[in-house]
Amino acid sequence: MLSAMTKIPVSTGLLAAALAVVLPAAPAVAAPGGDVQLVGAATLPHGLPFGGTTVGGLSGLDYDPRTGEWVLISDDRSERAPARIYTARLTPNEVRLTGTAPLLRPDGSTYPKGEVDPEDVRWDPRTGDIWWVSEGDRAEQLIDPAINRSTRDGAFAEELPLPENLRMLPETGPKRNEVLEGLTFAAGGSQVVTAMEGPLLQDGESPTAEHGALSRITVQSRSGRVLAQYAYPLDPVFAKSPTGGSANNGVTAVLADRDGFLVMERAFVAGVGNSIRIYRITTKHATDVQHVPSLRDASVQPVRKELLVDLANVGLSKIDNVEGMAWGPRLPGGRRSLVLVSDDNFAPNQTTQVITLAVK
Repeated sequence: MLSAMTKIPVSTGLLAAALAVVLPAAPAVAAPGGDVQLVGAATLPHGLPFGGTTVGGLSGLDYDPRTGEWVLISDDRSERAPARIYTARLTPNEVRLTGTAPLLRPDGSTYPKGEVDPEDVRWDPRTGDIWWVSEGDRAEQLIDPAINRSTRDGAFAEELPLPENLRMLPETGPKRNEVLEGLTFAAGGSQVVTAMEGPLLQDGESPTAEHGALSRITVQSRSGRVLAQYAYPLDPVFAKSPTGGSANNGVTAVLADRDGFLVMERAFVAGVGNSIRIYRITTKHATDVQHVPSLRDASVQPVRKELLVDLANVGLSKIDNVEGMAWGPRLPGGRRSLVLVSDDNFAPNQTTQVITLAVK
């Protein structure tokens, strides 16, 4: 079962701030006009203790409309505490953590340090279980990414068969830290859709300030059969690093929409900061590339995308490492809430922030 913690009301003082579970949002700032407006943004204290863990690294979230409960996943690779999920009650004005549970292996044990890298999580719309993806690793040991189903309390239920071209092989497959980042259900829960952060080794260079790249979005049945795979056109990196540091761009979330999907692109440039853009995409007329060995020189039609929102334009005081994205409950007036979460990398100079947007 998820371990719970007594809810502590907000009060003043450093001790209360360190222990608070109810976290008020900053005042809402609505961007004038447009299809997307900022409703609220709640920031969690750095290093917040909860249920014997340190809250941080939140890289995915999802809302269960049947219970009103949210699930969030930490990308802690069992370094600070066992790989885990949290449950919460969210509104545009507060985050109320309600429980936490470790993600377990088939034998019932927790994951050893470094053997798992959780990135996104979804409630199963049919069973109420949770599904989550792990990036795997390309280091001295090759660890395949994984698509897992667990019970609500974190117990292992099954692992979905992985498409062969997403396996970590010495010369092909995902690049390190550019693997499975996005997960969503489509077609009423009959399809499991995952998104790669960046291109496969055989698909060419990752994005730079000079050019974009092609990553892959995969559609599978609930039994794991690959139904289709599509090329997704990543934007070029928005700037060059003035310090010569790292600069990258990749997909961090995919979310089923009425007529297609939303895709979040997260870019970071050392010495400049982050850029977060959310696109509406359609796979209509896109080439099924599941049998295309390399996208580097292939003649394929990628998915079509249209910018929904650039977070630089909604009035946020700071844009951090936003990675998770989910539909929330309807807002007053009937608009849909789109809720985002940032991964603070457990770093004191970054923030864990839950952002609520209103979408027409």
